[in-house]
Amino acid sequence: MKFRWTWCLPLVASMTLAACGTTNGGGVSKPGPNGPAGDAASLTAYHWKLQQAFTPAGAEDQSWFLSANHAPIELEFADQRIMVKNLCNVISAGYSVEGQRLNVQRSVSTLRACNDSQLMLLEQKVARILPTSKQWNVQLGGTTQEQPRLTVQFIDGTRWQLSGKPTPQTQYGSAPERIFLEVAPERKACSHGVIKDYQCLQVREIRYGENGVKTYTGPWENFYSEIEGYKHEAGVSNVLRINRFKRQNVPADASSYAYVLDMVVSSSIADKRK
Repeated sequence: MKFRWTWCLPLVASMTLAACGTTNGGGVSKPGPNGPAGDAASLTAYHWKLQQAFTPAGAEDQSWFLSANHAPIELEFADQRIMVKNLCNVISAGYSVEGQRLNVQRSVSTLRACNDSQLMLLEQKVARILPTSKQWNVQLGGTTQEQPRLTVQFIDGTRWQLSGKPTPQTQYGSAPERIFLEVAPERKACSHGVIKDYQCLQVREIRYGENGVKTYTGPWENFYSEIEGYKHEAGVSNVLRINRFKRQNVPADASSYAYVLDMVVSSSIADKRK
């Protein structure tokens, strides 16, 4: 096998445990949800995707977005850390809230190289502004069709508006079990029982000790479900950190677990000469 890129495996051990819409600038924004204001817990209950951004003067600012084909900036709040996704690297920082005040510490990021210069410039811009977060406000939807909205304002007056999608823990109503799965480069035909000519992922469980050293590698098995957030690429083997949720009221022909990608730990390309 030849390696394409790898995340820092020494960190694996520590991973196993484990009303808005107005502005002084006078800019016009879309009406927010009609529901009640959210508390601090609502920050962690959703994934927050950037919908609009405004300059300190209140004008709409498109510089925080790339092309229509690129996913917008997404914020996640968990374990007193805020993470920024859909950049070249994942940026994270500790945070705390005091009422409507949002305090964000200096950010750190993974060290993956990226050939997209515009994406790298956006990443640097996000890293600079994130620690200057000043205020936050969540407005919850009044109906199940309305998405909650988060407004974040920064010290210089820049303002972000983000829409919320329930996290898997919110969706499934329970804390996940964290597991590691290695996914083989190729799918194989398997008898699904419901889907004709189904191609199963080939997976095996991996366990790590507290020092990050691999302690167990299980046998290869057919994986009859899909992993939310993971797109398999033929010819590429991955080690995935997975959040596994126990599902409620499961149909007889469905898996009793939901599998959600937490992160790709390592990735390698199969050597086709073998």
